[in-house]
Amino acid sequence: MEHEVQRVRAAFSSSRSHPLTFRRRQLKALPAMVQEREKDVLAAIGADLSKSEFIAYSQEVISVLGEIDLMLEKLPEWAAAKPAQRNLLTMLDEAYIQPEPLGVILIIGAWNDPFVLTIQPLIGAIAAGNAVIIKPSEVSENTAKLLAKLLPQYLDQDLYAVVNGGVKETTELLKQQFDHILYTGNTAVGKIVMQAAAKHLTPVALELGGKSPCYVDRDCDLDVACRRITWGKFMNCRQTCIASSYVLCEPSLQDLIVRKVQEAVKEFYGENVKESPDYKRIINLRHFKRIKSLLEGQKIAFSGEMDEATRYIAPTILTDVNPDTKVMQEEIFGPILPIVPVKNADEAIQFINEHETPWLSTGGVTGNEVIMYFMLSSLPFRGVGSSGMGAYHGKHSFDTFPYQRPCLLKTLKQEGYPLNSQSKVGWAKLFLLKRFNKGRLGLLLLTLLGVLAALLIKAGYC
Repeated sequence: MEHEVQRVRAAFSSSRSHPLTFRRRQLKALPAMVQEREKDVLAAIGADLSKSEFIAYSQEVISVLGEIDLMLEKLPEWAAAKPAQRNLLTMLDEAYIQPEPLGVILIIGAWNDPFVLTIQPLIGAIAAGNAVIIKPSEVSENTAKLLAKLLPQYLDQDLYAVVNGGVKETTELLKQQFDHILYTGNTAVGKIVMQAAAKHLTPVALELGGKSPCYVDRDCDLDVACRRITWGKFMNCRQTCIASSYVLCEPSLQDLIVRKVQEAVKEFYGENVKESPDYKRIINLRHFKRIKSLLEGQKIAFSGEMDEATRYIAPTILTDVNPDTKVMQEEIFGPILPIVPVKNADEAIQFINEHETPWLSTGGVTGNEVIMYFMLSSLPFRGVGSSGMGAYHGKHSFDTFPYQRPCLLKTLKQEGYPLNSQSKVGWAKLFLLKRFNKGRLGLLLLTLLGVLAALLIKAGYC
């Protein structure tokens, strides 16, 4: 691991990744990879998560292609130096902020959407001019192996490396020094990543799990609300961190919501959900057993059907759920929808605030929807509190992976050093501390002072 990181760092030190022409060339190679090896990509995702080609493409590939198009269009603008405001002391100088590559980035992907959650942050890291080590999730082993095979064929092999393996390999990787780490996954591992990063004072972006509450009010259009909750909740067998974790509603709505979700399940997956090509399976047996244990002691209002041999868990609804039970304390990450009755919206807000920070508490808010905001590159994908820190997607990806270098280019025509007299200190105080309003009088005074300062400096009085 140490040798691999050093090899990538040496490539970054050559400054080969800095020019925009190089970055654009690497970014253009990714859609070429997707288009030329589309069947292989979709097959790997399908083998890992039982996703049909259509579902895999719509959920993972489209977002990647859209992100690349946006990055290629906006990169010259985003990477350009931005003028910085000057004061009277520096009015003759050039001041700007230049986004600069951080260095070697470690991206640790997630298994639930193994392609998009690995490639999307990679796009931002490449666009910002960095070198990258990619660690796909070993749980989605087919996608991980494919990425290790394909990425070196399309990207610069010295600057972008794929490291595969499990806990042992990831632990060794985290011992190395990086310039930024982005991890997508669960909170427990997020803490391990952050502890490892702290030893090197490495900044991190953590996109973690948690509880995403959904409140349904009596004034809602229940037909629309329940269809959208059903789609978001059971898509990918709810192995999606931003889907609804539970529903809060008034007691009188509980049975009606159950019935309408049932109707939506039938509409989306047919009479026999188990036979539907659009309904997925739990990723592995360990997660299957974990999800199964969450149903102990619960009141099942709909389904609850399971098949351990195929890791099938049907869309399941729980009613009158006690907030202190296991299903409400742990992240479900499976197709179980608890309904918790509350008196009104105020009690719903109180309930949310009294429990662990939900994924969307301030990290993001979606009204009349559940997960579609992920598809909008102009909105940051992020958590808050125990659900993570940092953000990516679109411009937010580009802002995550460079650092903003302040630059000041002094004119050679201005000399007032050192500040070792009362008059010089007095002028410096005026130039640095004086504030004017933005009206015409303020601008006029600012201009006159600037002219006066230039004359005094030229005459040698300052």
